[in-house]
Amino acid sequence: MKKILVEINGVEKSFKDIKAVKGIDLVIQEGEFLGLLGPNGAGKTTLIEIIEGIQQPDKGEIRILGKGWKQQAEELHRTIGLALQETKFMDKLSVKETLQMFASFYELDNARIEEVLDLVNLQAKKKSYTVNLSGGQRQRLALGVALLHKPKILLLDEPTTGLDPAARREVWNILEKLKREENISMILTTHYMEEAEFLCDRIVIMDQGKFIAQGTLQELITGYSEGEIIEFSLEQPMLQDPQQVIKGVRSVHWDAPLRRGKMTVESISKTLPLFIQYLTEHNLTLAELECRKMTLDDLFISMTGRKLYEN
Repeated sequence: MKKILVEINGVEKSFKDIKAVKGIDLVIQEGEFLGLLGPNGAGKTTLIEIIEGIQQPDKGEIRILGKGWKQQAEELHRTIGLALQETKFMDKLSVKETLQMFASFYELDNARIEEVLDLVNLQAKKKSYTVNLSGGQRQRLALGVALLHKPKILLLDEPTTGLDPAARREVWNILEKLKREENISMILTTHYMEEAEFLCDRIVIMDQGKFIAQGTLQELITGYSEGEIIEFSLEQPMLQDPQQVIKGVRSVHWDAPLRRGKMTVESISKTLPLFIQYLTEHNLTLAELECRKMTLDDLFISMTGRKLYEN
């Protein structure tokens, strides 16, 4: 049986009139990569700050490896590695000098610094001043700092926000390698569905301070989704609702001005031929057609009526 690293019971946190976290319960096991997914303002960052000891909960309890922040803060700081959306470094220190500075806090030797440079793919940049690094390189350096002391749990608060797709993918590859090769757990907050899908064993969807769903990606899609998606646009207006005449259509959203539609169906393979037949019978011409499985974004919209990246 895997060891429990983090245990959260009934945690609440308010700021004046805003209740940011509303009675959260959560258990994270050794070696688990957990994705905390939700829009801006969902309470993700507040929950992470409570886990890392920056914020104290108004109610409830959090324990990491059975220890609490009030009594054993120094031990817990050595257990956790942290990387935020943006980390400020000293401009005129090189990449290696920056790592050396942080390594000195833990009395780590040069061998560990070289290991981390290799791990985050910054060997070629180790003599470069941090001010000259790209956004992706700075985030990899922040990740390297977080990993120096070999933490048991890594907390990443939207670490790829603002990065271009190539830089984001490079960070993902580093984290995926950690997952394969290191005995480390991770809590990742993000509003990128594909990031959670790529990296996480379990995904928790959070909105307005509460958990609204959790499980593996497949469990979420199977347990909470309404089916599969057919998106389309037409050359002509659609005058009749296909849900009334096509078997297997669960819901239809039709944008009349744009002549675009989105159908949720039980099975694409069964419904698509019927939909094509419907178009032919009604003299409707397809301009675009896309068929796909439901994503986490579709799932979130079905639960809340909003997209993940909306405020």
